[in-house]
This record gives sequence, structure tokens and C-alpha cells, in this order.
Amino acid sequence: MDKALRITLRKSKIGHPEHQSRVLAGLGLRRINGSVVRQDTPTIRGMIRKVTHLVDVQQVDHEENG
Repeated sequence: MDKALRITLRKSKIGHPEHQSRVLAGLGLRRINGSVVRQDTPTIRGMIRKVTHLVDVQQVDHEENG
């Protein structure tokens, strides 16, 4: 059973640097309270670390993705 992360955008990207906006787009987050499920990889963890003040992260089982 693989682990996954549910990432939810909690704060607006407006007023933050452009590179943070690009990280959010790379994660697939578009609007406030929007959520995506991504595999728990070092790359995704690094992206989350860049915008940790804008998102909430929960660990979920891969089976819950659907």
C-alpha cells in the first residue's frame, strides 16, 4: 500500500512571490480550498516545503485517492 498526500490550498497566492505561484501550479492547486492527492515523494515534499505557509497536508492511503 503506497502512501499519498492530500494537499489543500488554504491561503491565496496573491501577494506572494511568483516562484511560489509556480510551485502551486506545479502541484495542481488552482483555488482556495481546492485539494489534490499526490504520491509521497521527495520531490513533492520539497515543493510543499516551499509553500508550507499556504497549504495544509494530510497523509492518506493510496486507495483513498479515487
